[in-house]
Amino acid sequence: MDMPGENDESFGIEVILPEGDKKAPSCPHGPTLLFEKICKGDEKGRRFYACSACRDRKDCNFFQWENEKVSEARLLAREAENQSKRPPFSQQAYCLRFRKFTSLPVDQKKFCQDCQILLLPGEHEVHSSHKSREITVAQLRRPSVLLRPLENKKSNAQYLFTDRSSHFLLDTLAGLGYKKVLCVGTPRLQELIKLRNLEGKHEPMQSLLLDIDIRYAQFYGEDEFCHYNMFNHHFFGGEAASAVQKAFLTESDGEKAVMVADPPFGGLVKPLANSFSLISQTWRKLLSPDRGSVDMPMIWLFPYFFEPRILECLPSFAMLDYQVDYDNHPLYKHGKTGRKQSPVRPFTNIPPRDVVLPEEEGYRFCATCERYVWSLNKHCAKCNVCPSKDGREWKHCSACERCVKPSWRHCQSCGRCALPDHPCGQGQGTQGCFNCGSLEHKRKACPRRDPHRTDNRKSKAKGGIKNLSQQPRFKPKAKRKSGAARRAKKMAALAS
Repeated sequence: MDMPGENDESFGIEVILPEGDKKAPSCPHGPTLLFEKICKGDEKGRRFYACSACRDRKDCNFFQWENEKVSEARLLAREAENQSKRPPFSQQAYCLRFRKFTSLPVDQKKFCQDCQILLLPGEHEVHSSHKSREITVAQLRRPSVLLRPLENKKSNAQYLFTDRSSHFLLDTLAGLGYKKVLCVGTPRLQELIKLRNLEGKHEPMQSLLLDIDIRYAQFYGEDEFCHYNMFNHHFFGGEAASAVQKAFLTESDGEKAVMVADPPFGGLVKPLANSFSLISQTWRKLLSPDRGSVDMPMIWLFPYFFEPRILECLPSFAMLDYQVDYDNHPLYKHGKTGRKQSPVRPFTNIPPRDVVLPEEEGYRFCATCERYVWSLNKHCAKCNVCPSKDGREWKHCSACERCVKPSWRHCQSCGRCALPDHPCGQGQGTQGCFNCGSLEHKRKACPRRDPHRTDNRKSKAKGGIKNLSQQPRFKPKAKRKSGAARRAKKMAALAS
């Protein structure tokens, strides 16, 4: 089967969000996403389906052209593969196992470190050759510490909040009066909420964890965990799991709900924004009619350099200066400066002035911007904004009429600010439209673009989730040439 590769005359990949009732084929990670090759000129790129969660085809090799006719035998083989990748137990079975496990004597509570599963007495012999350990009640309450973090950076890498970041997020939400926290990919936050509830020193809060890691189903009840893929808004538990989410989002007796999401850092912004939009729609439908058309309060934790894409998808969001750090990430640590610091920031539709950042860590309130900023993020009178994104003090360039990073210098030849050793005279590479060549607009606004694709960008979701961004980040694996073809190409180059 031919697949898009390096020799194609294409300029990236764009995600096409689903429209109407058209169903996408499924892989082990749920419904796939539709992608389209972006081609130069009037040529329309070919569309194909691929996995929503995995960027590397070694992790999930699903591929199908949009208009491809799939044989019955292939459909049966695909379904058999999807079945083989399903978890060994259903969510109900995991909950039943957990209740049995908690009733066991201390010396019989064992955890298989090789299989990453809680063991019942009848399973000890089967796992006798594996590495296992006895666990306490305290360890059961911290599954993110007990479980081995997933490390595949191209699919489901797990980086877990430090206690500093977890406590800041929870203190902020509690201070704003939220009683329900929808934890999307944030198991550490879920744990802290439950630990605080046990302490009884704070106002009790409810939480529901949505995560693609099914291992967490071992430690929570059916109303505390849902197996969920945030890239395609897929609940693996079907309608029953979706009903759990709806019940949780229903606000009663003044219980305000908020969503906190921490997606994989390399995740596609466009499908993530679409999933969060659908969650917001579900929450909005459950509100009383007098609340009007409002968005669900959300905090999305993501690297600051994705700010343009996120704000294009979610124009009501704003980026905060708070530096989120992680326990098991070698670089994303608090206290470092410049490029060595954690680049992860909160993006939120909660008014920035209401989110108080800790002054003891070096944050201060800018009365002009009406938000808390990092101490080195100085207000620019000319730009009328605190401009820094990366924690360093930026400087204003009068020629460019904007603030730039301190390491950048204005280049007279290029007419812009750039690093001193940049390739001079080549421009930024992102100027103009590579569809028609005009310097007056970008490809997204090109009048020669396919009108169907242009209309596709207009989201039908209400509440500000509009104009979802282009995401040319998915690159299917290239078709490898044979050794003879490579040698022939090399010889032809030498001959010329």
